Amino acid sequence: MGFNYVIEHMEEDEETSKAIPPWVELEYAHMRTLAGPYSQVHFTHLSKASSDSLDAAFAKSDTEAAASSGKAKAICHSAGVLELMKERGVPLSKVCLLDPKAEKVLSPEDGDGEFEWFLFGGILGDDPPRDRTSELRVLGFPNRHLGPVQMTTDTALGVTKLVVQDKKRLDEIPYVEFPTIHFNSKESVEMPFRYIANGSEPLLPPGMKELLHEDLNKSFDF
Repeated sequence: MGFNYVIEHMEEDEETSKAIPPWVELEYAHMRTLAGPYSQVHFTHLSKASSDSLDAAFAKSDTEAAASSGKAKAICHSAGVLELMKERGVPLSKVCLLDPKAEKVLSPEDGDGEFEWFLFGGILGDDPPRDRTSELRVLGFPNRHLGPVQMTTDTALGVTKLVVQDKKRLDEIPYVEFPTIHFNSKESVEMPFRYIANGSEPLLPPGMKELLHEDLNKSFDF
């Protein structure tokens, strides 16, 4: 059994022709792997440029990777989540907003028919947090939180899947908090987020370490 995970895109490229930033593309692609083969990941409120960019990236990865069958299906939408819910006949009560300010913690029971869709607002990995989830909070969705430590969006989706689909409680999931990513003996960067642990390392999107190193090198260009 799978679920529908919805990412209401709130990046600031939305009102321009600018395509989706590379780091966001890597996180969004990673969500498909984390959600697994029986689920769907909907990316809503996309500009045409962002939608075209994501569709092309997903199509390329599916043709290149033999393991694409292990990923969730990705669907890009220009409509926002409310319009998509109306189109598909999904009531507000069946959509859980993952909200850092929610009173209740997400639990395995929330996947037992309580909710059908799990909604993520904005980019949860803002540092410092800008609470873009507030734009969805005011719409009255039932909500749950994933603990007190800030996560990236793909990590939040991965944790949600582990809880509602794999029936793990939050305190049973191994984490790495605020990891230092080492590129070589002299270069490293500290990430101010909580990640799912992959052994002793944080579970990062494929290509993210290389992108971080590239950005670090750019910061030293004068």
